[in-house]
Amino acid sequence: MVVADDFFFSGLNIPGNTSNPLGSRVTTVNVNQLPGLNTLGISVVRIDYAPYGLNPPHTQPRAIEVLRVLEGTLYVGFVTSNPADPNKRNMLFTKYLNNGDVFVFPEGLILFQFNVGHKNAVAFAGLSSQNPGVITIANMVFGSYPSINQVVLTKAFQVEKKICKNPNMVVADDFFFSGLNIPGNTSNPLGSRVTTVNVNQLPGLNTLGISVVRIDYAPYGLNPPHTQPRATEVLRVLEGTLYVGFVTSNPADPNKRNKLFTKYLNNGDVFVFPEGLILFQFNVGHKNAVAFAGLSSQNPGVITIANMVFGSYPSINKVVLTKAFQVEKKVIDYLQAQF
Repeated sequence: MVVADDFFFSGLNIPGNTSNPLGSRVTTVNVNQLPGLNTLGISVVRIDYAPYGLNPPHTQPRAIEVLRVLEGTLYVGFVTSNPADPNKRNMLFTKYLNNGDVFVFPEGLILFQFNVGHKNAVAFAGLSSQNPGVITIANMVFGSYPSINQVVLTKAFQVEKKICKNPNMVVADDFFFSGLNIPGNTSNPLGSRVTTVNVNQLPGLNTLGISVVRIDYAPYGLNPPHTQPRATEVLRVLEGTLYVGFVTSNPADPNKRNKLFTKYLNNGDVFVFPEGLILFQFNVGHKNAVAFAGLSSQNPGVITIANMVFGSYPSINKVVLTKAFQVEKKVIDYLQAQF
């Protein structure tokens, strides 16, 4: 039943309608619009920007993006995932791009593009997936249906491959980790602590595509909205009652909203968080809670939304954030001051 039109798409020369609050429009050509892309692991988009239009902070959970500017001047950037050293901050990489310039956005990281000129701008991008997905941070966190519990949001807003070891140097301790029975210190503003056992702590995990974490929650402690760009997570509750959830990526239909899936979990319950989506866990009880999770990567990475958007170094331009979250500058000033 395959025909030539399965490999054909027409209309990418037509400007997208940018008459919306963000002043941008993404025209996608993925497997949903072009069936011939099925199994090929590639797609393309056209992005139109009104003067000072913004493609807001978002992630593409399944694709690297290579962007090429056709018209105008764009201020673009991405933020690295949370560093292993808690004393270090997420790093922001930015660049001003003009006609003919190319910029690469790594898979799963928060990225944005902002038209800094008073004329329209146009860019085209290739993506390393037939269906990359997109998670617009502001929509996902504040615009899901039903809404994420305000207690969760109120509290929330206060990684790489290894070189294989020489086989002659491998020892049993490379496959051993001790201490996951020890509670993590939850005396922090969020009231939670994640103890990770990935390839950085357990060298024997190298190339195996799996890791584990222990999560401790103080009473009403929160593991805040975040993404894991390289891993699906299977969570098992050991003690306490958790309110957990994740938000779907932006729907193809712009008239539909991101969907929030939530559940209350008790001892013995298991919940799955798909790779790359925004997720959270909140201890709704007045006693400590504990959970363990397996992850489908030796080094899953973690992108804590509040830290990444408001606490990067250097800071994301306030004009970008004000337009992305549709709030006054003083709100952005306050949030950046918290991180």
